[in-house]
Amino acid sequence: MKKMIVASVFAFVFSQTSFAQFKQTPLPYAYNAFENAIDAQTMEIHYTKHAAAYVNNLNKAIAGTPLEKESLESIFSKISEQSATVRNNAGGHYNHELFWTVLTPKKDTKPSTELSEAINKTFGSMDAFKEALSKEAAGRFGSGWAWLIVSPDKKLVITSTPNQDNPLMNVAEVKGTPIFGIDVWEHAYYLKYQNKRADYLSAIWSIVNWETVSKRYAKAIGK
Repeated sequence: MKKMIVASVFAFVFSQTSFAQFKQTPLPYAYNAFENAIDAQTMEIHYTKHAAAYVNNLNKAIAGTPLEKESLESIFSKISEQSATVRNNAGGHYNHELFWTVLTPKKDTKPSTELSEAINKTFGSMDAFKEALSKEAAGRFGSGWAWLIVSPDKKLVITSTPNQDNPLMNVAEVKGTPIFGIDVWEHAYYLKYQNKRADYLSAIWSIVNWETVSKRYAKAIGK
């Protein structure tokens, strides 16, 4: 009987994890690392509840289907053919995994020379770029994301997407490779800022990980 119980438990655990292709990457900083910009409770709930739900629901949705063996980028390339469940949760997982990496408690990180030059050439200055992206984020009605992307012709472009869509999806109005994104769902800021999205957008610039954004830019342009 004991062996049967152990075997049953093992079978249950295996059935719950065998298809878990996608996983959350552990945060490289503490939940309270950004108290000046994002409070610890928001970070913890955001990571352990919202982001965790996306990856868990994605794995359940693709279990036993051909998508189980595909990358997120491959799924996004034909997202118009997928269910709303796959679209929302695949996007939610990718978007949050990117978001965690472009934040840092390190002070005063700087864009690479190459990225800085591209920003200045495209937007006029770093301040003008920040203003333009913040405006895009503030103007995104309801829930969604604001992005800095590299377009197919290797240009920097600011855009935004609704819900958990992103510019890699074949349904995106503006397509490209995201190198920086700002989550403007209320769960990303409401505990600290309530309805003051503009204050959240102003504060987030103090915790941008420009080293990571620069690496993403170099990869996107093929350097």
